[in-house]
Parts: sequence; C-alpha cells; structure tokens
Amino acid sequence: MSYCVNCGVELEPSLRECPLCNTPVINPRELEKAALTSPYPKEKGQVEQVKRKDMAILISVILAATGLTCGLLNLLVIRAFAWSLLILGACLVIWVLFVPVIIFHKLSAYLALLLDGLAIGIYLYLITFVTGNDAWFYGLALPIVLWLLFIAEIFALCIRKLPLSILAAMLYFFSTIGILCIGLESIIDWYLTEKITLVWSAIVLAVCIVLDITLITLLSRKRLRDEVDRRLHF
Repeated sequence: MSYCVNCGVELEPSLRECPLCNTPVINPRELEKAALTSPYPKEKGQVEQVKRKDMAILISVILAATGLTCGLLNLLVIRAFAWSLLILGACLVIWVLFVPVIIFHKLSAYLALLLDGLAIGIYLYLITFVTGNDAWFYGLALPIVLWLLFIAEIFALCIRKLPLSILAAMLYFFSTIGILCIGLESIIDWYLTEKITLVWSAIVLAVCIVLDITLITLLSRKRLRDEVDRRLHF
C-alpha cells in the first residue's frame, strides 16, 4: 500500500501520479538504481593532438608577419632609423630557438646550441646598422658570443658523455661557471683597456673551486655520497 507524499491519498500500484493533486509517484527502488548509474558517458572522447609541423608553421607565420609588418612600418611610416632590424633580429632568434627543436625532436644538442649562437650573433650584427658603429661588435659582442657558445658546448659534452648524477651535474656546472666568468672578464678588460686584470671573476672562480673540491670529495666517497643522496632525496 502506498500513499501520496503531498496529500496523503491512497494510491493504486499502477498510478504514475496522484489523481488528486497530480504529484508524481516515484518508486524508492528506482531512485536507488538511478543513483548507482553514472550520468557521464562510458566512452571517453579524445581531442586530436596538435602536430609538431602545424605548431612550427604557426610560429613561423606569426614571426614572419611580425617582421614584415614592422619592416613596412619602418619603410613607409617611421623612417627615423632602421629600428625594424631589431624586431627582425629578435624574430630570427625566437625562430631558431623554437622551430628546429619542434620539427626535429631528435636534433643534436650541439647543433641546436650552434644554431642558437649563430642567431644571436646575427641579431647583434644587425644592431650595428642601428648604432652606425661595428667596433663593439667585433671587439666585444662577437668574442663574448663565441666564448659563451664554446662553454655551452663543453657543458653539453660533459652532460652527455661523462657519468651523470645530481652531484656530477653540479660539478660540471660550477666548473663551467668559473671558466665562463674568467673568459668574460678577460674579454671585457681587453676591449676597454687592452689589459687583463682579473678581479670579480677570480673571486667567482675561487668559490667554484671550493665547491668543486667538495663535490669531488663527495663523489669519491661512496658512504658520503649515499648519505647526501638519502638526506637530499636525490
């Protein structure tokens, strides 16, 4: 026997609503079945992934449009100086940094670094057309770029060819930082005074040497190395 939840009138089993107040008649067992049934579809949809080639085309189009627009503005509207070369150079650097890596996901790290250095060098050379002077490029900018490229290639070689762990990577990093700073100060001093007087880079090198000696000691002693790994969760 069932009754209407609204007006309390007795209901026949076949009724779907109360004949007096038209309140829907709901079987409690049906509610339990509905609660156990998931409202979401059983089959999962999948969105098609963007292909690397399409992403590379998008980036290339955006950078090309940016460079072309700025070039036309520089040529037809704002003619004070060749400022569009700075934008073109920046677009070139961004393209070289991202597009080859996206298209060639197995691109050699050494080749990628070489392309990055080449793009940065071209960008700095374009700045000489804006400044009207290229002495700073050949005497300072180009040597610094070549030195940075050399250090980056050496670091990549250490990471790829030598035994690698967290402690070893730190050893390679601090070693290259010390050598990098020595080279940078030497290049800057020679450009400004034609003499090399190491000051701040010697301090950085001294700190890096202390850190390197510490790391070499940790790497050479298995118990110390295991303890560091355990405490730092490496």
